[in-house]
Amino acid sequence: MLTKLEGLLEEIRKLQDRVTEEVSREAGEFGYSIRQGRVSFEQEVARRHRQMATRLRSYLAQSSLLAILTAPVIYSLILPLTLLDLFVSLYQAICFRVYRIPRVRRSDYVVVDRHHLQYLNLVERMNCLYCGYGNGVLAYAVEVAARTEQYWCPIKHARNPAAPHSYYFRFLPYGDAEHYASELERLRKEVRDQ
Repeated sequence: MLTKLEGLLEEIRKLQDRVTEEVSREAGEFGYSIRQGRVSFEQEVARRHRQMATRLRSYLAQSSLLAILTAPVIYSLILPLTLLDLFVSLYQAICFRVYRIPRVRRSDYVVVDRHHLQYLNLVERMNCLYCGYGNGVLAYAVEVAARTEQYWCPIKHARNPAAPHSYYFRFLPYGDAEHYASELERLRKEVRDQ
């Protein structure tokens, strides 16, 4: 019998599946398909997209001074993001193998494809490339950290975090000293078996 929390988590998983299905339906609506991992637009749709792109000169002329002044600060994060990407990949390549934790597929999290959209100009494409990479690396790092946390310290916090990762609700209650030792190996096995 499922506990109340397990039942709620199952409902959430089913809702996420429905959301994924609905997003997949949009492909037909907007005239694209995905074949062998590559996005392809119908010819007429691609032609209209190219016509709709804002010319670079117009885009820059319409940009605010603040956007231009803050761009170097925004893009400076590429250095720590790249280092995070490198170190997280190295960390899991070594440590996850040692502890037999399944490695996170980076490509499932770092999805970079919006820069191919023909209705975006060069600056918009660069912005999309940057944001896709940055958010992907952060999501990838969260997944690696979440698996690490379930393996080493699967205990909920006394104060709930604002955006807990997907493993968090499986963790042991804060202050449950009686079950910690007996449940730790089960939770480690759970993360190994995924």
